[in-house]
Amino acid sequence: MNHLPQAWGRPRDDVYGPYDASYLQSRLPQTHTQSPIVTGTSVLAVKFKDGVVIAADNLASYGSLARFTDVKRLRPFNSKSIVGIGGDVSDMQYLDRLLNSLDVTENYSSTGHSLNAKNLHTYLSKVMYKRRSDINPLWNQMLVAGLDGNDEPFLSSVDLLGTTFSSPTLATGFGAHLAQPLLRKVADDESKVADITRERAVEAVKECMKVLFYRDARSLDRYSIAVVTKEGGLELKEDEQLEGQSWAFAETIRGYGRTQEA
Repeated sequence: MNHLPQAWGRPRDDVYGPYDASYLQSRLPQTHTQSPIVTGTSVLAVKFKDGVVIAADNLASYGSLARFTDVKRLRPFNSKSIVGIGGDVSDMQYLDRLLNSLDVTENYSSTGHSLNAKNLHTYLSKVMYKRRSDINPLWNQMLVAGLDGNDEPFLSSVDLLGTTFSSPTLATGFGAHLAQPLLRKVADDESKVADITRERAVEAVKECMKVLFYRDARSLDRYSIAVVTKEGGLELKEDEQLEGQSWAFAETIRGYGRTQEA
């Protein structure tokens, strides 16, 4: 063996011939993420007459293990925009660095203009579609909330395929199945937004976060919530605790969700 420090453990070239490093080369084709491992679950958002409410819990699950309980999935961009990200956490961190770089560029810009929520949503949709076209998607679905160029409430979604759509209420992950029906009772179309107060929107989102904690095994009782308005700007709270929990309903569950008749 060659005992020189720079080649410890390697056979001596003068005895065994030159070392063939090609054995260390992988002959497999290049691959990309096909099944995210560490993931975040639902993001919820509701528009009201003066702005938008958005919330997401602080859990990142390692497969089915509730592993990381302090992962903040709401990313403020400026005083008028915030992004809620569900899906793969490593891709979320990449998007966070991308948004930080964009924010720095905007802050040093001499044009005097800043990106609003609608501009930010367009930018992220192009990023997601480009990565999808490269067959290397970012495994995330995002909700972009805030104010548009006219200081009107803005809420829209973009997923890993670059697909975009808007609605008065939006949810990702399990929230699209469990929370969205409850949120649509508050506002099922744009005409109802003008009648919704901030207090009602916040209450609806908090109630949905509670339902998700009851029903979604990948959720947590600690969450982040943000409100974006023209007057107050961006108000973000990152360590909120669910209140008024009650598991009394569990005593009546029999079989696959049937309740026992009294």
